Amino acid sequence: MRHLSKTGITSLIVGYAFLYLPIVTVIIFSFNESRLVTVWSRFSTKWYGALWTNEGLLDTVLASFKIASMTATAAVILGTLAAVVMVRFIKFRGRTLFSGLISAPLVMPDVITGLAVLMMFVTFEQLIGWPAHRGILTITIAHITLAMAYVYLVVQARLQDFDRSIEEAALDLGARPLKVFLVIVLPLILPSLAAGWLLAFALSLDDVVIASFLSGPGATTLPMLIFSSIRMGVSPVINALSTIIVGIVATSVMIAGILIHHQQKRH
Repeated sequence: MRHLSKTGITSLIVGYAFLYLPIVTVIIFSFNESRLVTVWSRFSTKWYGALWTNEGLLDTVLASFKIASMTATAAVILGTLAAVVMVRFIKFRGRTLFSGLISAPLVMPDVITGLAVLMMFVTFEQLIGWPAHRGILTITIAHITLAMAYVYLVVQARLQDFDRSIEEAALDLGARPLKVFLVIVLPLILPSLAAGWLLAFALSLDDVVIASFLSGPGATTLPMLIFSSIRMGVSPVINALSTIIVGIVATSVMIAGILIHHQQKRH
């Protein structure tokens, strides 16, 4: 077994420090008693207490999690359907155009996507009166168009490596295609679905640009709130909230990793 050289170990330490040192700094200063976020005074948890009494901030957090959850669920459903069509139906008219349309949001700048979706909603409102106002629903729809492309790539890669002999054997034994998909295919691609859901959730929770175009009164997302509050200085409450979110995301990724590992061992 080859061992890493000192240069390799040093490179790994520098790389991980570059990635995680800012997050560790935020976590440490979330327990700082001082109102100044860059000057340490002494250990305190008062900013966590202040967080739970800030109803406006908590409402914003709940709205962001609601948008991210709906976005991830819808993106997984639509992205999976698109991947199944592209992998299982290799030859059909317009396949290249269909593939390009699904992947286009990956290379499209967020500013263009946000502006285009905003113009679409304004046109719909003038023609049919929907949507009456911009808010959680319009942000969610825009996020789905972006996240679906990422989910499509993840699920498509898993389907292309899928051993179809089991599926073909079930079809030969008389199982209907829908039952084969639900009972055999879906459990086997479950790890990629979980990865796609987490990826879509993170993309939606992290977005500022698109949400800024499509938000309305009472529909401010957490990244928008943090971005606007930075102009007046970063509040220690934001550090406390960021620490909680990091903890939730890290726990979710660990649970998903454990479930995926056990699922892969069974197969």
